[in-house]
Formats: sequence, C-alpha cells, structure tokens
Amino acid sequence: MKKTDIVILAGGLGKRMQTEIPKVLNELRGKPMIRHVIESVEKSGVCEVPVIVVGKKREMVMEELGNGYQFAIQEEQLGTGHAVLCAEEILKNNNVPVMVLYGDMPYISAPTIANIAKTHVEERAILTMATVTVPDFEQWRAGFFDFSRIVRDANGKVVRTVEKKDAMEAELNIHEVNPCYFCFDSTWLWSQLRTIGNSNAQHEYYLTDLVKIAMESGVKIATVSIDPKEALGVNTKEHLALLHTI
Repeated sequence: MKKTDIVILAGGLGKRMQTEIPKVLNELRGKPMIRHVIESVEKSGVCEVPVIVVGKKREMVMEELGNGYQFAIQEEQLGTGHAVLCAEEILKNNNVPVMVLYGDMPYISAPTIANIAKTHVEERAILTMATVTVPDFEQWRAGFFDFSRIVRDANGKVVRTVEKKDAMEAELNIHEVNPCYFCFDSTWLWSQLRTIGNSNAQHEYYLTDLVKIAMESGVKIATVSIDPKEALGVNTKEHLALLHTI
C-alpha cells in the first residue's frame, strides 16, 4: 500500500490539566498518553517515522520520546491548522497522503490507522475523515455531545458538518459526530491550509475548516466509521480518570 505520512499534534500545554508538564506527557496506564498513539502508529505499518508537532516545554516531550522521530516546532499555539502547517517543511516533498492524529487522544488503534490510510488510497479521496456513531450522549459518551455533527443526504453522502453551537434541534439529534481524525491529499492540504482564516473567538486557525472547504469545492471525501472509544480525548484530569476506566 502507498505510504502515508502521519503528523501527531502534541504542542498543547493543557492548562486545564493543572500540571506542570505538557498535556501529552500525563500518564495513562503507566506511560505518557502520546506513547499510546505512537505505539499504534508503529503497529499500523502505515508510517515509519511520524512527525511530532511540539510547542511550549517541547524539550520535555522530545526528551521523553528520544531519537527516531521528526519534530516540527510550533512556536506559538495558533490552532490545529497552524500546527499541521508547521510540519509542511518536513513533509512537502514526499507527495504521499498526510494523516493527522492527536497526542491527547490515546486510544486510536493500529487497525483504525491502517483502515483510514487504506480507505483514502482505495477511494482516491482528497479528504478522508473518521466518524463516530453513538447510541446516545450519556455516561462516558457525554463528551461527544460537543462534537460537530455529520449531515448526510438521502444517498448517505456527507454534505456538511455542523458545529454544536450552530446546530438546530434536529441536527443536535444526529448521533454521528466528527472526532477530527483526517487523512489528506498532501498537495491539496498544503495549498488549502494557507486559505483558512482565524476570524473566530480564539483567533486560531482550525484544521476543521478544511472540511467545509472540501465540501464546498466538491472534491472527493471518504469516511471511515470507528469505535467511539478510540475518539476519546483528554483535556482535564476528569477526562484522564474516565479513560482509565474505559
């Protein structure tokens, strides 16, 4: 199968974690969260050397991981779109798909990573996105209520995603959501990342804006349904405690 580059975003300090270390270094089941992600990447066989995007206190992440990885530096935390763009210099000449994963979403599995990469190539997609479908937003699934909803037409084709804050009641009742695991055609990715703006409350460049651009431009979009537990992320100590119980 055609090789895929993988970018793991690991630049956040994680202020809500209330710890002195970068968020991805908080431990889950005996090792830093990012280790779980990296081990799944290695087992997937998709990418030999992922690019790790690091930011504040990056020396701690780089020391923990050691040699064998490529590190892209995000000097300022300006959003997920900006973080991925920081990896362009390392990857721009590879001309292979680029998958984006997250150091604070540790339960992504090797088979899922391989399936996203395989689907992207087989479907000849410009953008391939994972989706999660839950029966409800109760118990450990409550956090998914804040995710954007996947809206499909009568033929099952994705026509748009709707952020929770913009969703009408009928759309809030959609149980298929977007966990933001993406695989992109690299040429398209690097060109379109420069077109997204930061006219939002946080003044950040969001990777999710590329979904809207892809849909509006009519390029090929593929989707892969994944286990909801693989989309759980960590922003607080409560989230981390939840993942210990899953």
